[in-house]
Amino acid sequence: MKKAMWILSVVPVAFTAVVLQFLPDKVPMHYDLAGNIDRWGSKYEELIFPVVIIIMALFWSIMISYYRKKAGKTSDEKEMAGALSNAKVLGITGTAVAAFFMVLQGYNLYRAYAGSKAGPQAEAVDICRLICIVLGLLFIVLGNFMPKTRINSLVGVRLKWSMYNDNTWRKSNRFGAIALIAAGVLAIVTAVFVKSAAGCIAAVLGCICLAAAATAVYAYKVYKEELSSGTEERVNYDN
Repeated sequence: MKKAMWILSVVPVAFTAVVLQFLPDKVPMHYDLAGNIDRWGSKYEELIFPVVIIIMALFWSIMISYYRKKAGKTSDEKEMAGALSNAKVLGITGTAVAAFFMVLQGYNLYRAYAGSKAGPQAEAVDICRLICIVLGLLFIVLGNFMPKTRINSLVGVRLKWSMYNDNTWRKSNRFGAIALIAAGVLAIVTAVFVKSAAGCIAAVLGCICLAAAATAVYAYKVYKEELSSGTEERVNYDN
């Protein structure tokens, strides 16, 4: 997955460098909610986002290497399994995020080209709908892998209650995964049926907030159940 992540991260840089050769010096850089261009800028500003993608890929790579090295240094099978599991999930997360940003960069270049050719009111595809759909797909992918993480301070449901012990982590992340997938499905449905861009964004943000709130409440419930059962706290934040 690490190799795939880097491929998806480098492609936007290479593609942007090629597309820049065909763009005028000034291109549309921002649109309002009605789809009208409200800021023009240098075509070289299109390189900023690809650089950010590379920086993020570097961050994910460092974290993946950290967990892999940790797995190689320990003789404890449980700790090793936890580190390897987290490294795998981080690789999937980094790849999914890179794919998400690659799609957005491709669309940015498309609308920069189309907008520069068609005039001051040109946006063939609603960017808000596109973001909602791609975000929905990202949530669904990440939700499928959340339950596979072990206690860590980087990915997953990272609350005081969920990180109390292995049991609270497992239950909280399983519930959080279901909530995230549901939010992803609703984001896609919203993008299809809600007509206004503002309404689409508001609905998706509402789904995300609702999923986060429900997960936090459930994590607290599980935490209180663990306290009532007298289970001792066992946390290893390095996994």
